[in-house]
Amino acid sequence: VPLLPRFFVNFPSAKQYFSQFKHLEEPLEMERSLQLRQHARRVMGAINTVVENIHDPDKVSSVLALVGKAHALKHKVEPIYFKKLTGVMLEVIAEEYANDFTPEAHGAWTKMKTLIYTHVTAAYKEVGWAQ
Repeated sequence: VPLLPRFFVNFPSAKQYFSQFKHLEEPLEMERSLQLRQHARRVMGAINTVVENIHDPDKVSSVLALVGKAHALKHKVEPIYFKKLTGVMLEVIAEEYANDFTPEAHGAWTKMKTLIYTHVTAAYKEVGWAQ
């Protein structure tokens, strides 16, 4: 199952932030949704940019700050959903690449998960997000 359908099945409350596909219940239905696929591409594009620029802390910080600020100010998404999403991302990667998912790879992706959550929540704090 792709990342976002798995995320929405595991955490259905996350769908409240998506008027265009919050009514979708079945993973297959979600996979067919053009809007959901477009959002998934944006999510994976941002993660890819972070991975490609992992040795450029300023670039990583600016990409994740943009993501965090947009989700705090425009979309009003609770920051805990980033922790949940990156946890599901780790699950999906571990399943998809089971044969190559060494303890080192798991460690690297766990660090990536923490990096994403740390930077995004820092952006939330910067814009004055109150729980």
